[in-house]
Amino acid sequence: MRFHVLTLFPDMVMDGLNHSILGKAMEKGLISVDAIDIRDYAGNKNKKVDDYPYGGGAGMVMQPGPVYDAYEDLVKNRQIKKPRVVYMTPVGHVFDQAMAKDFASEEDLIILCGHYEGIDERVIEEIVTDPVCIGDYVLTGGELAAMVVIDATARHVEGVLSNHESAIDESFSDGLLEYPQYTRPEEFHGKHVPEVLLSGNHGLVDKWRHEKSIERTKRFRPDLLDDERNN
Repeated sequence: MRFHVLTLFPDMVMDGLNHSILGKAMEKGLISVDAIDIRDYAGNKNKKVDDYPYGGGAGMVMQPGPVYDAYEDLVKNRQIKKPRVVYMTPVGHVFDQAMAKDFASEEDLIILCGHYEGIDERVIEEIVTDPVCIGDYVLTGGELAAMVVIDATARHVEGVLSNHESAIDESFSDGLLEYPQYTRPEEFHGKHVPEVLLSGNHGLVDKWRHEKSIERTKRFRPDLLDDERNN
């Protein structure tokens, strides 16, 4: 799978992804990530890509021309057919596990990162297929959000995770939060690993884990249980 990030800060994106599981996945050729600098398409010596908003107001708005030219050049050079373009924006659909799995079915995924007060609406209307938000808060730019989407999506690409079960058992995969995890030593600061996990009885272990998942979800994310009941 190939991720293409349209951004004003390509180094920020690449420096954040070239490590751990994603870094290894890139080394193996399971995924690729390239960050395209929108400033390269500014068309002026100062590489200026923003201007004052029509109608007044604070801040600056990214101009449509450089964004569109960067997108068009990418699609042409990489021969991307029917490009899917994710725009990181507070007014988008909230990103979740189902969306990550859906994105992972794509051969190419373009992610557009806004900055300042956002991007001229005209180019958004022209190229964006999926406006996406990672939460109800505002970031300085879309780069951190883009990395979240790439990380969550890449985990669904075959071979990226060494243990297939780790993708299945994670939080949100079945609509519940993940159960508590334990490792050695058996006793730490007076607290012991639950005996059921030491029993060797896989049926009891599975039952305990499911009960703990429900318990955690009720405590920390009861909205997930409400969503399940309403579906």
